[in-house]
Amino acid sequence: MENIKKKATRQSYGEALLELGRKNKDIIVLDADLAGATKTDLFAKEFPDRFFDMGIAEQDMISTASGISTCRKIPYASTFAVFAAGRAYDQIRNSVCYPNLNVKIVATHAGITVGEDGATHQMIEDISLMRTLPNMTVLSTSDDTQTKWAVEEISKIQGPVYLRLARLATNIIYPESQKFEIGKMVEITKGEDVTIFATGVTVEQAINASGELKKQGISVRVVDVHTIKPIDKEMILKCAKETKLLVSIEDHNIIGGLGSAISEVLTDLYPKKLIRTGIKDTFGRSGNAKELMNLYNIDAEYLIKTIKSNISM
Repeated sequence: MENIKKKATRQSYGEALLELGRKNKDIIVLDADLAGATKTDLFAKEFPDRFFDMGIAEQDMISTASGISTCRKIPYASTFAVFAAGRAYDQIRNSVCYPNLNVKIVATHAGITVGEDGATHQMIEDISLMRTLPNMTVLSTSDDTQTKWAVEEISKIQGPVYLRLARLATNIIYPESQKFEIGKMVEITKGEDVTIFATGVTVEQAINASGELKKQGISVRVVDVHTIKPIDKEMILKCAKETKLLVSIEDHNIIGGLGSAISEVLTDLYPKKLIRTGIKDTFGRSGNAKELMNLYNIDAEYLIKTIKSNISM
């Protein structure tokens, strides 16, 4: 662990799920013919009696997970985000959220950073879909440490959870001793000029931008929004009152995602401009993940340009 600088959160999920399975015999895992990619194969090898490969049948997987949850078990249903939130939306809505069942949906390969798989597999609408569902808790983790915490923590809460993970390997940001809480953002760096709200793979980009802007005399507060719903209203208000400029960044459509969630809080409680950075209401395209982040303006370079052009010192 100490020598690993980068890791994809999907890998962290597989490792954490295995450890959780060792501690909790009520954990049941379902996958939809993608165990090698979602890393649930680690769990499957050690606990074959608690693992179910449902084949390319995501809707059936969610419905089955719903049934399992009524038997006092804790099902983790995993597949790519485009299939979890997209293809199985009806089942999530009517068979999980409506009866408020204890199903954990872990969606890997979210966002345009899926890369070469292209637009059909780049799920950039899932946060919007999931956070509008009553009873649903939505998490989007940024690194190995945070993901491993989330995988175990969601087993302790009752009700539906959507955990969004990435294919792209990113920096390990937090020490193993870091404390997290569902519904509470993490202030990574302090700053008075700008607040950057980031989630998932974009947290690394926000940190990088913060470091460069600091050299140029701009003080940046980086806030990691690992819980999209429930959103941390207190932190949003604190940042709105204490910093001159607010910016959000996400590997997701700017409509309905992190920026929208923050804007809703500002509109209701403390009207202030928020610059929303994300996929601007378009589909993705096939390409290298980092090149796509640059193309769609969700990297440190774009953050730096945007902040410098909007900040009044």
